[in-house]
Amino acid sequence: MVTFNRILVAVDGSPTSNQALAAALELARSHGGRIRLVHSVDELLYMSGFDTSADVVTIIRANAEKVLAEAASAAAAAGVEAECDLVDAPGQRLGDIVARQAVSWKADLVVVGTHGRRGVGRVLMGSGAEQIIRHSPVPVLVIRADESARSEATAVS
Repeated sequence: MVTFNRILVAVDGSPTSNQALAAALELARSHGGRIRLVHSVDELLYMSGFDTSADVVTIIRANAEKVLAEAASAAAAAGVEAECDLVDAPGQRLGDIVARQAVSWKADLVVVGTHGRRGVGRVLMGSGAEQIIRHSPVPVLVIRADESARSEATAVS
């Protein structure tokens, strides 16, 4: 039987990411495992030409720390041991970051949410989940957004 004792979860605070976290917590709880929560500071900030003043970077880092703290609180409430890693990696792709994390932490599984974008939305927005699947050295569980999360994402897009 396959067990997942070390589950790496990519979190960004979105409803889809929270669904992936819930699935990872359930797996960890049922297998007696633990999780590592990983959040990458948005590399688009560094590549888009937006103001990268200290104030903007400070706000973005504070938001990232909040995302990780909320995910860690969810893990604690579920009774699952969790550690957090905030990755500040300008210009690096999410798939590469998660793959390196999976190797260095010796993860058994990576869990990630996906918005399930198709067509032009996928071309324009890209797919972090797809990058993770391609680069991950371990199995990847992809949690697709439920209908309400997809509706919210479509309304925002």
